[in-house]
Amino acid sequence: MTWKQWLGAVPDAGGTHFRVWAPKAGSLAVKIADRAVSMRREAEGYYTLYSPGVRAGARYSYRFPDGRERPDPASLLQPKGVHGPSEVVDLAAIAPRKSRAGVALQDLIFCELHLGTYTKEGTADAAAREVHALAENGYTAAELMPVAAFAGDRGWGYDGVAPFAVHEAYGGPLQLGHFVEAARASGLAAFLDVVYNHLGPEGNYLSEFAPYFTSKHNTPWGDALDFSLPQVRRYFVENALRWVSSAGAGFDGLRLDAVQNIVDDSKPHILQEIAEAVHAEGSAFVIAESDLNDVKLVEQYGLDGAWADDLHHALHVALTAESQGYYGDFQDPLPKLVQALNRGWVYEGQHRPGFGKPHGTPAAHLPGRHFVVCAQNHDQIGNRAAGERLSKLTDDRGLRVASAIVALQPALPLYFQGEEWAAREPFQYFTGHTDHDLAESVRKGRREEFKAFAWQGEVPDPQARETFERSKIDRGKQDAEALAWHRALLKIRREKLRDDTRAGSDASLQGRTLLLRRGSILLVAAFDDGAFEARLPQGNWRVLLDSGAAKLIGTTLRGSGRQAIVLEHA
Repeated sequence: MTWKQWLGAVPDAGGTHFRVWAPKAGSLAVKIADRAVSMRREAEGYYTLYSPGVRAGARYSYRFPDGRERPDPASLLQPKGVHGPSEVVDLAAIAPRKSRAGVALQDLIFCELHLGTYTKEGTADAAAREVHALAENGYTAAELMPVAAFAGDRGWGYDGVAPFAVHEAYGGPLQLGHFVEAARASGLAAFLDVVYNHLGPEGNYLSEFAPYFTSKHNTPWGDALDFSLPQVRRYFVENALRWVSSAGAGFDGLRLDAVQNIVDDSKPHILQEIAEAVHAEGSAFVIAESDLNDVKLVEQYGLDGAWADDLHHALHVALTAESQGYYGDFQDPLPKLVQALNRGWVYEGQHRPGFGKPHGTPAAHLPGRHFVVCAQNHDQIGNRAAGERLSKLTDDRGLRVASAIVALQPALPLYFQGEEWAAREPFQYFTGHTDHDLAESVRKGRREEFKAFAWQGEVPDPQARETFERSKIDRGKQDAEALAWHRALLKIRREKLRDDTRAGSDASLQGRTLLLRRGSILLVAAFDDGAFEARLPQGNWRVLLDSGAAKLIGTTLRGSGRQAIVLEHA
C-alpha cells in the first residue's frame, strides 16, 4: 500500500485540490490571498475544489457563509500560528528519500526527544545535526514527542490542534523531513508520538466544521472524539498514514498517547483500524501508551506493543522511597519489581488500591518486544512539581542500577533525552498559551495536581519562558563515566540478549539484591547501602561490567552499597 494524501490541500503540476469535511457549513469557500472561491459540496458532507495555478507556499483559509475564516483541519503548516491561514505544502517534494533503517521490533532501544529542548535552537534541523550521537550512544530508535501544531511557541505538544501540521517553531514539515533523513542515515528508526484522545483547547476549530466530538463519552478534557462516525475515523487513520508513509513524513512507527482515553464502541476498534492501516503501509509499528495493563491492545487490536509503567513505578520507589500519589500502589517495591520483570507488569487482575478495583490482565505469555519500559520519561519527570530527573533524586550509584535494569530486562527500553549521560537539567511543564484565562487556569490546575504528592516548594510557572529554557539539555555537562556505562550496557543488550521471552528470563531476590538472568548474562543489582553477598547459580562466571568494586569468589559475589554488576557465564 502507498498512501496518497486525500484530505486538505494537495498540489499537483497544474494547481491544488482542496478537500474538507464540513457538514455543518451550508456553503464553504477557499480564500487564497484576497480571492474567495466557492467549493462544491459532495457526498457525506465533504467540500472540494480544484484551483488551477495554486502552488506550494500559497496561504489559504476556509470561509463560512457568516464570514468566519478558519484554518484547514488537515493543514500541513500553520506559518502564522494555529489561528491564522494554512499553507499549501508539497509533501512529495519534501518526503524522505532514504529507505527505512529496517530496525526489527525486538531490537528497538528508544531515546525520547522533545524538539524544543533537545538543542539550544529547538528546531528539527538542529536535532538532525545531533542525531548521529544517539546511534553512537547505543540507541536504535529516536522517538519524538508530538510535533502537531499548537497555540503559542512552546509546549510539550499534547495540546495540538492541527494534527496534520508540524509546529512552525520546530521548522515545519521541511525540517521534520530533514530529521527523519538524518535518523535513517545514522541507522536509527524514527518514531513519532501522536495524540488521538483529544485536541487542545486553544485554536481547536474542528467542531465548527463537523461533529468530531460527542457528549456520549467523557474524557479528562471534555467530550470525546466520536469514532462511531466513519469520517472521524478516516481523519485519524489518514493522520497516522500521513506520518508513517514514504509519501508523507516517513516515520518508522507511532506512539499513541494515553489510549485508555480513546472511547470507541465500534467494531473494529479505531486502534485496530489504525494498526492495520499502518502495518499495510510497510514495516511501520504502532505502540500504545496505556495504563490499562491489558493484553487486548496487542492480542485483539493488533498493536505492536504497549507501555508497561509498573516497572518504572516499582523501580522509582525502590530508589527514592517515595510513596505519594500513584507510588502508593508500589510500596514494598522490590517484590513488585521482580513481578514486573518476570510477568510484564505487576497488576494483572488483582485489586489495585489507587484505582479502587481489580486492574490488569495476565501478560507473561507475551515476549518482551510487546512492552516498553523506562526509569525516566517526559511524564515521570515533567509531571513532578519541579520536574526533577532521577539524577536529582538518587545518587550516581542508584542511576547505574536503574540504567542497568532498564537495559538488560526483556522489554523494549526507553530513555529520556540526556539520560545516557546522567543529565541534571529538569524537564518542567511549560506552555505558551496566548489566551490569558486559559494560561491562568493551567497555572491553578498545576498547583492543584500535586496535593496528593505533598511535594515541597513552589510549582514553576508553566507560562514563564524561563521554565522552558531551564528544561533544555546542556551537552557541555555530560558525565563521561555515566555515558560509558550506558554505552556498555546497550552493547551487551544488542549483542548478547536476543531471546526476549519470559521463559528465557528469570528475576529473583536475595534480601535486597536483585538477580536477573537472561541466557548467559546475569545482572546483580544491590539496593542496600551496606554490604551485600549474592549467591550465583552454579557455573563459571566472569564480570563484564561493575559500577562498584564487587569481588567474585567462585559463585559468591560480595560488595558494598548500591551497585550493578553484569556477569557472563563462560
